[in-house]
Amino acid sequence: MTRAQLTDTEWEFIEPYLPVGEYGPYPERLRRQFEGVVWRFRTGGQWREVPGEFGAWSTVHNRFRQWRDAGVFEALLEGAIAEAAKRGEVDLSLVSVDSTTVRAHHDTAGMHLDPGTLA
Repeated sequence: MTRAQLTDTEWEFIEPYLPVGEYGPYPERLRRQFEGVVWRFRTGGQWREVPGEFGAWSTVHNRFRQWRDAGVFEALLEGAIAEAAKRGEVDLSLVSVDSTTVRAHHDTAGMHLDPGTLA
């Protein structure tokens, strides 16, 4: 087992967010595949380096792409925030805003103000 394994409590929270089609995947494979995705992003390794205990790397990668396209990770994040808010554990000091998320209007570049205005 790797350090990326989920606890049963964590899995109980995550499982409802993962779509299961009419023809699979089987629930035990679903958990292993999700843990493979977690392993890949936690370690920063390449998809081909995903350990065999999570299933074939190509299957784990395809499952990740399906979940990404279906918006699973966004829904999971929103669910985690909602759960934390319900418990009163939301800490807004962890919110970060940087230049990649905040865009200024092009007119703000090179704007000149009267020194008296700033005072």
